[in-house]
Amino acid sequence: MEWILGFYGVQLIITVIIIIGSWFIWDRRFKTKHGNKAPDGFIRTKEVSIDPTTKKRLVVYYHPETGERFYKEE
Repeated sequence: MEWILGFYGVQLIITVIIIIGSWFIWDRRFKTKHGNKAPDGFIRTKEVSIDPTTKKRLVVYYHPETGERFYKEE
């Protein structure tokens, strides 16, 4: 009986760690990709999108050396 509780306890702990870890990764990924000023080296593209959650217009900037994209709020 103890090994069953231990087995499910370990699974619960792993699940909680994954949930908390993914929350921080998700949050950091989207907060660093848009803002009010494009970083140096980024080139404006013709691509424009509207963020479905905030309804703000985002202009896409592209860094040719790294391939990284940056979304600037308009």
